[in-house]
Amino acid sequence: MSQELAADCGRCFGLCCVALPFAASPGFAIDKPAGRPCPNLGEDFGCGVHARLREEGFSGCAVFDCFGAGQQVSQVVFGGRDWRGDPGAARAMFAVFPVVRALHELAWYLTQALELPAARRLHRQLRRALADTRRLAGQGPGELLALDVAAHRERVNALLSRAGDLARSAAPGPRRPLRGADLIGADLSGADLRAANLRGALLIAADLSGADLTAADLTGADLRDADLAGADLAGALFVTRPQLEAARGDAATRPPRGMARPAHWRDGRPTLASRARKRA
Repeated sequence: MSQELAADCGRCFGLCCVALPFAASPGFAIDKPAGRPCPNLGEDFGCGVHARLREEGFSGCAVFDCFGAGQQVSQVVFGGRDWRGDPGAARAMFAVFPVVRALHELAWYLTQALELPAARRLHRQLRRALADTRRLAGQGPGELLALDVAAHRERVNALLSRAGDLARSAAPGPRRPLRGADLIGADLSGADLRAANLRGALLIAADLSGADLTAADLTGADLRDADLAGADLAGALFVTRPQLEAARGDAATRPPRGMARPAHWRDGRPTLASRARKRA
């Protein structure tokens, strides 16, 4: 994966800790409006509780990924200026950040799609869309703020959906049509979900332990607190780091190829779903 699409907090100025709002909830210990620095943000732009985000009640920060938008905005769009040193540009920096983050996320998906042999017939269109997305992300603040991100996302998502369909159709499995399905809390333990279309599916707290998700399209699927103990995601399509960080797994879980097992997936540590099954 290109380094430009990986967060480099050392080259950012804590933009995600200032620009974005969050509300007191299971993912955030406090309320914070957009544009106000998080109280955990230090003068050096580092997070004072980064090593214990979950323990301090900031699991929402632990699962966030800017896909490299932080350093893109800080070092490219604003040429190395920071919002503390240039307060006059702060509002524009904060407004541009989510725009660039959306573009970088699309670039990440397009890069993943280009690695799918079954989608080879779309590679020229995918490369063109990737180049266009990168070009947009490198524009100045005015152009970025005027950009119709939703329209660009719609065009790219249509192409990504076609790439995912080609990859799934070339893989063995039942190819279950579960796009956008409400599977909150569903018992899918041991399920054969090979080549399933799970784009946008709600899998919050679902039991996916031991499930086979080879070639399943998980674009935008909500995996918060999903039990992935022993699940096989090695060949799953379009799985992001935030999705894995939001879920629960164990030493037997096979993460997507090229992605590390999240640190909070402790060996032998029971998940919420597995504990509930034991109580039942």
